[in-house]
Amino acid sequence: MKPTYNMKYIWLVSLVAAMGGLLFGYDWVVIGGAKPFYEKFFQLTSSFQIGWAMSSALVGCLIGAMLSGALSDKFGRKRLLIAAGFLFTLSAVGTALSKTFDPFVIYRLIGGVGIGLASALSPMYIAEIAPAEIRGRFVSINQLTIVIGILAAQVINWRIAQPVPENATAEFIMNSWNGQVGWRWMFGAETIPAVLFFALMFVIPESPRWLVKNGKNDIAAAILTKVGGETYSGATMVHIQKTLENENSRVEFNELLKPRVRIILGIGIFLAVFQQWCGINVIFNYAEEVFSQAGYGVSDILLNIVITGAVNLIFTFVAIYTVDRWGRRVLMLTGSGGLAIIYLLLGSGYFIGSQGIHMLFLVVTAIACYAMSLAPVTWVIISEIFPNRIRGAAMSIAVFSLWTACFILTYSFPFLNRNLGAAGTFWIYAGICVIGFIFIKMQLPETKGKTLEEIERELTD
Repeated sequence: MKPTYNMKYIWLVSLVAAMGGLLFGYDWVVIGGAKPFYEKFFQLTSSFQIGWAMSSALVGCLIGAMLSGALSDKFGRKRLLIAAGFLFTLSAVGTALSKTFDPFVIYRLIGGVGIGLASALSPMYIAEIAPAEIRGRFVSINQLTIVIGILAAQVINWRIAQPVPENATAEFIMNSWNGQVGWRWMFGAETIPAVLFFALMFVIPESPRWLVKNGKNDIAAAILTKVGGETYSGATMVHIQKTLENENSRVEFNELLKPRVRIILGIGIFLAVFQQWCGINVIFNYAEEVFSQAGYGVSDILLNIVITGAVNLIFTFVAIYTVDRWGRRVLMLTGSGGLAIIYLLLGSGYFIGSQGIHMLFLVVTAIACYAMSLAPVTWVIISEIFPNRIRGAAMSIAVFSLWTACFILTYSFPFLNRNLGAAGTFWIYAGICVIGFIFIKMQLPETKGKTLEEIERELTD
């Protein structure tokens, strides 16, 4: 008999946990819209300074991602997500109030640690509490909130920024309202959702799978009963306990080097790196350069950024609708193959100096393709393929790899763009997408509709 799930409860818990994704999206993208203004305020001129300002938060992401594994396995998913909420709040306030470049970077690093924690723990927490048949949909909600956070940052940046004359000098921008005050409000607006996330995390339960691993079976069973009733709770408890037989609660990282686990970890790392090196995130982080080379001015760029954010949001709903119907493999192949073709066309457009609405259309199409495939589905896969016992540790390594790849992507784009031009840069991303397509076709198993324990048995036996 199929259990009747308490959808209101699952939605409530998942949405609160997914607020970590919203803050992750906002904190990650807000800097793109503020970039023309804080650069002038701090008088950043060298490629190193500009790259460090953009990528400093990603160093914090690496720290947060690595801490998430050991600490979440020891203290639980919930407490680490509460800590992430506090770090987001501190970062938002500190960045907005920074008077010089060094404190600005420090608070961006702090926010990055929050991103690293939330990006690893929010999807993993949801995967561990959602039933198998609807797990993909609910883990994808985390990506939806990331996209909402991205769009919120883009809209807020656009609405806060006052119009900038096309021929405005650097000195004019530095001394304008945008250059003195506006960019601070862009960062400071994050304080409201950050405080809300911090407070709400206290009211949701701990992950039942973490509780079982740490011998708190009664509490775990009560949570699972709320999710799907007593029959569902009993059956799920049996499956979880079976995967943890003869295991103690302490996780040793050398277990990740066991042959079968190493293969699974390799798949997770590849997908995490590929999600970043497919190149789409340079459009969010370096929108000014991408759109200016397509012939747009500063004010038009901010509006175009909002358009890309809206498309990102709309097509994330496509992923939520299809991930448990079409499966993970189909969407990942669609995304990697589609982006390869779009990047070839986009690079060709930049190569011949093409400018105008058709270039915006190609950029928007690339974002739509990414939003319905690689963006959400990668998080779904890496949150579900690792065994129960080592999920926290393995997830932290996969997410650390993701943010390492993101750091390299973000830091390298100004150099690639300067030396190869936009055309050569996007052609490189096209080649990476072809490699990703081949790997997914050959190595990625389908996991839709299977419990975490079924996936574990199939991949490790």
